[in-house]
Amino acid sequence: MTEKTSPPPEGEAVKPGIDRRTVLKGAAAVAGAAVGSGTITGFPTIWAQNLKNVTLVHVGSSYSAIIDIARQASQDLGFKIEMQSVNGDALVNRVVTQPETVDIADLEYWAVQKVFPRGGMQGIEIKKIKLWDQIVPIFTQGKYPDGREVSRQGTLPYEIQYVQGADAKTFAKSPTAYASLLPQIYNADTLGIRPDLIGRPIEHWSELLNPEFKGKVALVDIPSIGIMDVAMALESRGDLKYGDKGNMTREEIDKTVKVLIDLKKQGHFRAFWNSFDQSVNLMASGEVVLQSMWSPAVTAVRTRGIPCAYVPLKEGYRAWAAGLGLMRHLSGIKLDAAYEYLNWYLSGWQGGFIAKQGYYSSVPETARKFLTEDEWGYWYEGKPAQNDIKDPYGNVMEKAGSVRDGGAFWQRMGNIACWNTVMDENVYMVRKWNEFVSA
Repeated sequence: MTEKTSPPPEGEAVKPGIDRRTVLKGAAAVAGAAVGSGTITGFPTIWAQNLKNVTLVHVGSSYSAIIDIARQASQDLGFKIEMQSVNGDALVNRVVTQPETVDIADLEYWAVQKVFPRGGMQGIEIKKIKLWDQIVPIFTQGKYPDGREVSRQGTLPYEIQYVQGADAKTFAKSPTAYASLLPQIYNADTLGIRPDLIGRPIEHWSELLNPEFKGKVALVDIPSIGIMDVAMALESRGDLKYGDKGNMTREEIDKTVKVLIDLKKQGHFRAFWNSFDQSVNLMASGEVVLQSMWSPAVTAVRTRGIPCAYVPLKEGYRAWAAGLGLMRHLSGIKLDAAYEYLNWYLSGWQGGFIAKQGYYSSVPETARKFLTEDEWGYWYEGKPAQNDIKDPYGNVMEKAGSVRDGGAFWQRMGNIACWNTVMDENVYMVRKWNEFVSA
């Protein structure tokens, strides 16, 4: 690896009255200007002049690799962020087999289990992340703010958050000076329902298997996620008790899939979806009244004027999280720019943007600066909206008076039952899942 350029000196504050974005945009063009995402200042002349020529390629899934974020970052930082969206296994394959085509890898934590040991990524030096100590402790300590341990079923981000060094290929069991990913976006998932068509409260995961809804149930056709939704339902109903729903044994997989095949032959499932739009259309049409669902999809149904709810189930939520990783080939000024980009990600604009889609920021307090008090109250505090709640593009998502399904931030994230993951028996599990879908 080539020698890495040291980061610019720290400590020179932006003067009061100067807009942060104005300072940042001027940095790339004016030698010696105070620049950085409000975090690093006083760049050397040559560094500042060359910065504007940098392009970083950020590759991730469609829900997080959003072009609007790239445009804002490019505007604020003075160099170009090129955002590319690749979903599912194709994203993992590209990061592993074509690492030179990626600069910033935007991955879910379960995927990092598969990717990081392959050697294409480098550890993130934590001392260069200015707000690391403000990241929610789910990621940095594996705990809630009140000291409770977070569920370790599935891939708890904390368990693979740290690595031994910049060149490491393995994960550390306790905090170190390097991280595998910069935590950035996460949520607590549950079931979506049509309350107008069901007509009664839904409080348990077991309802996913209730014969009452025969022919009107859908599952997400992503094996590692769909099978955990079913495991939550089977455990809720009392059929099975799993050692770890996120890392099943072959025996547990076999028992789970047998129940699924029996239900499928009875006509219990209406569909198996694998895209956001499919889940929205199934629910909006009324073909399905209860299904695996993602928070923004529930909102998308409601924006059509159709009742749809994301129910807080008593057994807890299935959670997921994603972060930004640095590819190993980054060095010199391009690596410096990448750290600037990571720091920008925590500074608030991105957090405010994704909050309006129902997702959470790893540093909520900076996201708050880019939300109105009403928006903050609705998305994070579980308060009734005083005005209509709009998405990042100005479309009305919720009417005044609405309360977020599941309530406040820690009511939702504080009740996690399991995390999205990749199982030790993943190959076997996927084969059995495919047998179920094709049965």
